[in-house]
Amino acid sequence: MLVRYSTDEKGKLVKKALVYTKEEHCIKLDSIDPDAIYIIECLKKNGFDSYIVGGAVRDLIGGRIPKDFDIVTDATPSRIKKIFRNSRIIGKRFRLVHIFFGTKIFEVSTFRSTIDGSIGNAFGSMDEDVMRRDFTLNALYYDPLKQQIIDYVGGVQDIKKGIVKPVIPISRIFIEDPVRMLRAVKYGATTGCKLPRSLKSKIRKSALLLSPVSPSRLTEEFLKIINSGNSYSIISAALDTDLYEYLQPAASNLILENKKFAKSYLANLKKLDEFVRKNHDSRLGERLYFLLKDFVEQLTDWKLETQSEYSVPEIYKRTWTVCRNFVLPINPQRTELDFAVRKLLQDAGIQVKPKRTKKSRKTPQSQEDSD
Repeated sequence: MLVRYSTDEKGKLVKKALVYTKEEHCIKLDSIDPDAIYIIECLKKNGFDSYIVGGAVRDLIGGRIPKDFDIVTDATPSRIKKIFRNSRIIGKRFRLVHIFFGTKIFEVSTFRSTIDGSIGNAFGSMDEDVMRRDFTLNALYYDPLKQQIIDYVGGVQDIKKGIVKPVIPISRIFIEDPVRMLRAVKYGATTGCKLPRSLKSKIRKSALLLSPVSPSRLTEEFLKIINSGNSYSIISAALDTDLYEYLQPAASNLILENKKFAKSYLANLKKLDEFVRKNHDSRLGERLYFLLKDFVEQLTDWKLETQSEYSVPEIYKRTWTVCRNFVLPINPQRTELDFAVRKLLQDAGIQVKPKRTKKSRKTPQSQEDSD
């Protein structure tokens, strides 16, 4: 095993990281997207360090094919943009670069500094960047050209031991960014790694920190969960650590109060996962359908509802509104929630007319079931 050295403030050589060779980590190059390798080759040809980082390296070590290949470099966003014409700079506080190859998007970020703690936005060195990573299993850097893994924090061994261990001190990690709690349970559920008792206890005690997190960030994390194909295991872990009440408070309350609802809700999460695995390109509305199914079914006696004095558009509007409130603070696209509600009403025997397209709205006909 090789060792990576760096100099301290006095100029003295100090051991910084272990370097695993291809014989030690056994990652196969054909498991890596060739376009990711091409990006790294181009950056290195232009004089910059560059690595595959984070979850992709974790998955490669575990023998899984990564969904995404994030890349990190010492090149600034403006320099990356000059090298790759098929790219776009995004972000306001900390700028990233998206490089496009057809429908594929590769996110390339510049090493970050620890000058402002673990959430600052200044550029830095690789030695600093690693201390910004949340958990050791995500703090690994892989050079596909040398076929080496750079491990500053013992992440390779933690993956082999099957544990989720924080890089940032546990006294600060969730205070600085509460969303890291959701990521911790997600990593544990999707990789088979266990959360140590001390980490799980800290998450339960810190769950309230999620309360002021913006709906947009919670929505982003929640959509990752239901799109993962592992929603059952992740949400079960979130319920166990008291996090789910901040993602889906209405559902959490029903789960606690009604054992029948809880059993059915979790069973539908398994159906959702099976659906996602078989239908990778399905729309969000088809996935929201599984989350709302139990809630809508227990709203009313739908057989009697079809015979009530309310018109179909009125039933649709009332159902849409309660479903919208049910998923708060999550804020899915209106058209996708609309799709799910219409599908659920169809299951109940209530046929809601399809929404008119933009072209049809130009006609003088009135809209039957306006939102």
